[in-house]
Amino acid sequence: MVGRGETGRCRNGGDKRVRIHWYNRGAMKFTPYLNFNGQCEEAFQFYERVFAGKITFKMTYGESPMPAEQTPPGWGTKMMHMTLTVGDQILQGADAPGDHFQKPQGFSIALSVPDAAQAEQIFAALAEGGKIGMAIQQTFWAKRFGMVTDRFGIPWMINCE
Repeated sequence: MVGRGETGRCRNGGDKRVRIHWYNRGAMKFTPYLNFNGQCEEAFQFYERVFAGKITFKMTYGESPMPAEQTPPGWGTKMMHMTLTVGDQILQGADAPGDHFQKPQGFSIALSVPDAAQAEQIFAALAEGGKIGMAIQQTFWAKRFGMVTDRFGIPWMINCE
């Protein structure tokens, strides 16, 4: 394994050298950060119930230290940042003001659950008011797998191996 600032050979055996930079070796963690068009608080309250998590941080644009004149009109109560904690996992999000919001595309939040009944329950909750891409079902790789875009426009893949 190549460490911070070290040089190593390409995995394909080529002579090209690569430089890899990382911080806090071994502690890297991906955290999905979702953008909403004004429904962040509602979405995170919904996810808190569905995933049995806890909202551990929230700040509105109005509560932020940002000068009020930089806050778009009517956005004082919208979320500048929210954090949902589920076990040792974190999901974060915010309301993207004005033309900064883009409909989510090209990704899904993949959720692995240990129990088929739990997978079905979570899938059903996410599907309420949303759009099912693939009904939850047994597949050759999983006891249950399904794809759904929830009512907030966030795409999910639910997997139970």
